Amino acid sequence: MNEKRNDTILQAENIQKYYGVRGNLVKAVDRISFEVKKGEFLGIMGASGSGKTTLLNCISTIDTVTGGHIYVEGQDVTALKGSRLAGFRGRKLGFIFQDFNLLDTLTARENIALPLSVSGVKPGEITKRVAQTAEALNITAVLDKFPWEISGGQQQRVAAARAVVTDPALILADEPTGSLDSGSSRMLLNLLGDLNRRLGATILMVTHDAYTASCCRRILFIRDGRIFRELRRGADSRAGFFTRILETVSEMGGEQDDLM
Repeated sequence: MNEKRNDTILQAENIQKYYGVRGNLVKAVDRISFEVKKGEFLGIMGASGSGKTTLLNCISTIDTVTGGHIYVEGQDVTALKGSRLAGFRGRKLGFIFQDFNLLDTLTARENIALPLSVSGVKPGEITKRVAQTAEALNITAVLDKFPWEISGGQQQRVAAARAVVTDPALILADEPTGSLDSGSSRMLLNLLGDLNRRLGATILMVTHDAYTASCCRRILFIRDGRIFRELRRGADSRAGFFTRILETVSEMGGEQDDLM
C-alpha cells in the first residue's frame, strides 16, 4: 500500500491511457498527475475528446490504465482485480448519474439501501444508515414512495442519498447536469454543494459546462490528454469564478463552442 497523508483521498500518478498500436497511438490521457484532499469539490473540464471522461473512467475503475497508478485512501486501485476490485468500488466510490438510475420497482428506501445490501451490511445497520442519510437530505417523508410518485428534485436527492449512504471516500459525477433543464440543473448543483459542505463529501465532477464547473472549489482543465491549467476559486464569488473559467476556456483556443 502506498503511504499517503491522511487527508489525501485520491492520488493520480502519471496516468496514461493509450489506444491503438505502436505507430498509430491515440493518447487519450497522457501522463496526468494530481491529488484530491478530503472534503474537496474538484471539477475536471475539457472539450469533447479532451480525455476528461477517459480519465474519470480510469479513476472509477470502469476502465484500466495503460500506465501509472491511482490511489484511493492509499489503496492502489490499479492493482485490484475481480471481486477485490468490485468490493472496493462498492465500499469506496459513490456515483451520481445524469438520469438518476433509480429502480422504479423499488421504493426510495429500497433504492438507497441497495448498495448496502449488496455489500452485505446487516439489516439493522442498513435501517439506521438509510434513516440518517434521508434525514440529512430532507427526504424522510418520501422513503416509502416509488420514484414515479415523487418529484424530480426528490428523485435527485434519493439518488444522492444512494451515493453517500455507504460513506464512500469519493463521489464521482460525470456530466451530471448534461441532460437536465436549467431548473433541474440548479437544484442538482445546489444538492452537490450541500453534500460537500454539510456532509463533508469529497466530490470529483467532470463537465464541459462553465456554469456547472463554477460550483467547484478547484478545476483542472484538460486539453489533448494533459492538464492545461488549474484554477482555484479561493475568495472569489461564484460569479467571479465563472468569469475566470470563461477566460481560461477562451485561452484554450478553438474549443469554446465545445466547452459551453
